[in-house]
Amino acid sequence: MATNDTVYKCLSPVGIQDPVEIFPLSPRLNSLDGKEIYFSICGEPDITIPMEKKLKSEYPNVNWRIKKTYGINPVPLSDEEKKTADGVIQGVSW
Repeated sequence: MATNDTVYKCLSPVGIQDPVEIFPLSPRLNSLDGKEIYFSICGEPDITIPMEKKLKSEYPNVNWRIKKTYGINPVPLSDEEKKTADGVIQGVSW
């Protein structure tokens, strides 16, 4: 390299990805009857309220536990809730 060549340094636009803990898929439930399912979806209430009503009417024998969410992040389950939950519906809607 010649003495008057310019060297540029830049950051990758991809950035640095933090390591993520990976878990295997859980086995499928054979039935939802009598199961405890947590429902935690944040976003527009005009989407989540009808979805909650539809699920409760379609699956009346499920023990639905609703995690009220505000803002853009779903409310995480506590350690005790994770131990007792049979399933979780968690996500973000716009």
